[in-house]
Amino acid sequence: MITEKSRLKSLGNQLFFTGPTIIFFAIAVLIPFAYGLYLTLTDMTSPVNPIKFSGFGNYKTAFTDTAFWESMWLTVEFVIATVIIINILGFILAFLVTSGVKMQNFFRTALFTPNLIGGLILGYIWQFIFVQTLPSIGDKLGIEWLRLGWLGDEHLAFWAIVIVTIWQSAGYMMIIFVAGLVNVPKDVMEAATIDGANAWQRLRNVILPLMVPSFVVTVFLTLKNAFMVYDVNYSLTAGGPYGSTTMVSMHVVQKAFTENIYGVGQAEAIVLFIIVAVVTGLQVYFSKRMEVAA
Repeated sequence: MITEKSRLKSLGNQLFFTGPTIIFFAIAVLIPFAYGLYLTLTDMTSPVNPIKFSGFGNYKTAFTDTAFWESMWLTVEFVIATVIIINILGFILAFLVTSGVKMQNFFRTALFTPNLIGGLILGYIWQFIFVQTLPSIGDKLGIEWLRLGWLGDEHLAFWAIVIVTIWQSAGYMMIIFVAGLVNVPKDVMEAATIDGANAWQRLRNVILPLMVPSFVVTVFLTLKNAFMVYDVNYSLTAGGPYGSTTMVSMHVVQKAFTENIYGVGQAEAIVLFIIVAVVTGLQVYFSKRMEVAA
């Protein structure tokens, strides 16, 4: 029979191990999130000015902010492009580096390395490549599309961000796919081969269904990262030219900290949070159903 003293001792042990984590989680996540919700109901314009309650007016302003929804739509286009390409490329790379090629460990490390570089530094590195290196190569080789000023063109600047994001993230997703591929049962592959399945049939009917759990993780991560992109956007194009590459996260930051409209900026951040939570939640739900079916 469990006594009251045993219950208290068990509770004390749980708090000893989980207490510090709960405290740090509250300080780093819960309290700032609650304060952010409070700011959406105020007309705060400066940390030193008195805060006045304004109700849900900031949310109304957020929903009628044309620039916010334009940046949201641009971000959706960015999400579609990066999520599809990163996952396809990551899987192809993983398939290649687990196929028994020579120096496959070297290639795994080399392809993963870009993910270790911070987004700000990565943006400045690629800014130099797009502004200086590629035009020089284009001039010497006579390749017209390399001579173009990518970051000065409204359409090419968007694809410049897409390229840098793919280069940074594909290697990380590759590692997740590698973990899934090496766990595909060899006896299942051998049975499929004995039954006469060719390489394409084994990939489509055996490997891909067993890789659904890996795709659940990679699609979730790429969705979340693409919606929340800011550092590469800031350091590579700073939203230019003429605001044509301002993603929604950059718009929110500019609204709050450049225009000093904290309440509206925070309201737009909450709207963005809800959209990302709904999209990623639906993605995980339907992906898990596919996983069970597979």
